[in-house]
Amino acid sequence: MNWSSQAYRDAARHGDYGRVVNLARRDAGVSQRQLGDACGISQSAVSRLEGRGAASYDMTILARAATHLHIPPRLVGLADHTAAHAAENGTDVHRRNFLAGTAAIAAAPALSALHSEPADSGQAATLRVATTAFRRLDGTTPSRQLSEPVLAHLRLTQSITGDADTPEQRARLAAVGSEVASLAGWLAWDMHDIGSARTWYGASIKAAHTSGNRLLTAYQFGSLAGFEADAGNAAQGLSLVRRAHRQLGEAAPAIATAWLATVEALSHAAAGDRPAAEGALDRAARSTDAIQAEQPPPWPWVFGFTHTKVAATRLTCGARLGLPSWVTASQDAAASALTSSHEKQRALLMLDLASAQAAAGRLDGAFALAGRALETGARFRSGRIIERARALRRSYTSTTPPRVVRDFDDRLHGIYL
Repeated sequence: MNWSSQAYRDAARHGDYGRVVNLARRDAGVSQRQLGDACGISQSAVSRLEGRGAASYDMTILARAATHLHIPPRLVGLADHTAAHAAENGTDVHRRNFLAGTAAIAAAPALSALHSEPADSGQAATLRVATTAFRRLDGTTPSRQLSEPVLAHLRLTQSITGDADTPEQRARLAAVGSEVASLAGWLAWDMHDIGSARTWYGASIKAAHTSGNRLLTAYQFGSLAGFEADAGNAAQGLSLVRRAHRQLGEAAPAIATAWLATVEALSHAAAGDRPAAEGALDRAARSTDAIQAEQPPPWPWVFGFTHTKVAATRLTCGARLGLPSWVTASQDAAASALTSSHEKQRALLMLDLASAQAAAGRLDGAFALAGRALETGARFRSGRIIERARALRRSYTSTTPPRVVRDFDDRLHGIYL
């Protein structure tokens, strides 16, 4: 495509980013429905995006469309992500350069001028673009490399929030701060820094309350609930799920209901309650059916939610409940999650599969899978993956382990994070 053509330049200069998307989509031979499916939105939402002219845009949706169509970000008012592509596929030097650049992006509230928004909402939008970039990098970048830039981004966001002129500005910026704190909690969780993870998740809930946004508050309660369920604190996880439901109320978006039902299922699995876990998974599946009717998936979800994710949750619940039949039945439906580009999440699912195979006595397959997951954990220095691998090894208690287990022990004992 000729990104320097007059049509692209004119549309970008006038802030008509929907026109840029329309031109790129047509040049690529992609239909509105195909683009919508790739971005997790409906065909009609793509149509509205393309027809917005010089009005304000949902920056998350715009970024998804630009990424899928390979549009240079400068043409749609976003920071240049050339280094981001290198960070996902290239060297550590490229990745570090991108992390530094993303922190700099957050410091420059340029989007307010581009979208004719009030200055404060422009600041919030700019900060959110950086947060979204960090969240997308999580799948391919060690948390130890992301953590410091994210914490710097959080400090900047908190500082800007403290200087806000009006309660309305402060509320909008607090919502962004909540998202950044939640990401900091997620990264600490991956590093198995349990104390810091709880601290940051707690900060995300507090900031969400300050924002006054009930959907965001429910999201943060649910995020902490997922963390507690993973830690085996079933009662606390279920309590947090109930608090999230109270925030959502009766008119909850389908994606929120579906996602929260999977978190509830994991909490019931941590408690060993199979019927309750199965009921929650069934509710998640029914709610997932309704997601496609929404226009578009509501913030703060950066990624879509599909039946694949419900199947992956059922697989994990089966592993935690000691039900190999659940794992086997879910494996095909969760196949795309097992081949996704989010390597750390893929490794955790592989360990769930390994746990089920070990429970069924298939030790060769179990510890071969666990060994692959362990390699990912070591490469990303993920304490969460390593600890899950250690838990799998502890579950096998024979005093005369076969060679495959001894080989796994040698690799596990040589890892120091």
